[in-house]
Amino acid sequence: MLLCLGALSVAQEPPYKFETTVVALGTSVVIPGGLRGEIYYIKPGVSRLPDLRRLQPVGTIYTQSLNVPPQDFQVGFPGITERFEWFAVDYTGRFWVSKPGKYQFSLTSDDGARLWIDGHEIVNNDGVHSTQEKNGSRSLKVGIHRIRVAYFQGPRFHVALVLGVARPDEEVRIFHVDQFKPPPGVELPDSR
Repeated sequence: MLLCLGALSVAQEPPYKFETTVVALGTSVVIPGGLRGEIYYIKPGVSRLPDLRRLQPVGTIYTQSLNVPPQDFQVGFPGITERFEWFAVDYTGRFWVSKPGKYQFSLTSDDGARLWIDGHEIVNNDGVHSTQEKNGSRSLKVGIHRIRVAYFQGPRFHVALVLGVARPDEEVRIFHVDQFKPPPGVELPDSR
């Protein structure tokens, strides 16, 4: 992560490590229990996430985690093949909490992103900006919870989208649906 202090830029290690390879963060194959991302094209020049419910999606991608470390926009965003800028992805899914308590969330993005758990906004990292991390927390009970992460890529140069989570008394790590599966016999309902 790069923190800008006036004219001085200071490199700071995030509290968790980004994976060096991105694992299929945008396959068109349905991943049962995974996150579903609806893709939208947005107007050039927007400075905040638009109301994606008012737009028509142009495609759908699936993933198990949101882990696009900061990278050059020319590398692209996994699963988005037609655009390098001015697009949005609205990820939704369900996850199981087996340990109740206060969960910490981190959302790193370039440009804007927002996180909701059970319809409550937890992290607002919206706007056109370089890679930055914002944090939030929420007490969660045992059971099924809904997650939504909306992201938009504005002007070119860099892309990033990383969702981190920490269970009570644990360190922040990349959120991955495999770590939040229900016990045998409990099905996660479709997130749509």
